[in-house]
Amino acid sequence: MITGAVCMSHSPLLDRNRADPKVEHGWNQGVERAATFLADAKPDICVVFYPDHMNGFLYNLLPSFCVGAAGVSLGDFGTVPGVMDIPEEIAADCAAYCVAHDVDVALSYAMQIDHGATQPIEALAENGLQTQFIPVFINCAAPPRPTFSRVRTFGRVFGEWARARSERIAFVGSGGLSHDPPAPRIAEATGAVAERLRNGGPLTYADRLARQHRVHREGKSFPQNSPLLPLAPEWDREIMQAFQEGNVGVFDTISDAALTATGGGGSHELRCWVAALSAVAPEGSYRSDHVFYEPVNPWITGMGIMTASPN
Repeated sequence: MITGAVCMSHSPLLDRNRADPKVEHGWNQGVERAATFLADAKPDICVVFYPDHMNGFLYNLLPSFCVGAAGVSLGDFGTVPGVMDIPEEIAADCAAYCVAHDVDVALSYAMQIDHGATQPIEALAENGLQTQFIPVFINCAAPPRPTFSRVRTFGRVFGEWARARSERIAFVGSGGLSHDPPAPRIAEATGAVAERLRNGGPLTYADRLARQHRVHREGKSFPQNSPLLPLAPEWDREIMQAFQEGNVGVFDTISDAALTATGGGGSHELRCWVAALSAVAPEGSYRSDHVFYEPVNPWITGMGIMTASPN
């Protein structure tokens, strides 16, 4: 059965770059409210729809969707490294259900999981919630991405699977809102960066450290001295309002290029929110609560949190 969903932004800069104290306090209170919502629902399992940031999924093999039956947290950007507690047989059953219901999904027993999944998991578990997690990758970072309508179908099928299970299952949608992170792009990459994007492989310690320092510096200079697209708070609020009203198809007629131009390259992560909300109620007939929103320049992200419960 489905207990509900939490949709929330993440940022690689949460562990290092400080925002205005009032904003940080509001964010922390929002996370606490979402964690309480999740704990009160008493889930046995949390399914986490997340975007990878060219860490675990690259162009050597880039599926639209992948269910993790076993995996390791990379520990990037201040998250905890190590083997994750994933219920292997249940995750495999979920993947089989998706394929049997016309959604082609990959299955991994060696998933490399970055902060896109682990940061919200760790934040929502601060009150002691110990729940098994099934990480579910949705390709948001690099073309070709699945369409939003396909993501809605994916979420709907996930919801059908969850409603048929005896376990209490909650969903977490991680990503968004507006942000334009300094991510490598295959069309522009050269040298060693292009080689890794095409052929995969882990970052060396030195390369990961340099990457994290580069992102931290961007946060400190953003937006005045940065080439990144500014945040779009008005657009963020419109999107959150649409989701609160149950409009999970809000992006169906928006091209990827238009979305990038408005919300930045990172706004494609809202696919994970769409999947989570569609799992709870495919037609948007859920009860929702706006928990938090604030554009946070030091974190280069429109930071939002909402919850949804089945009617």
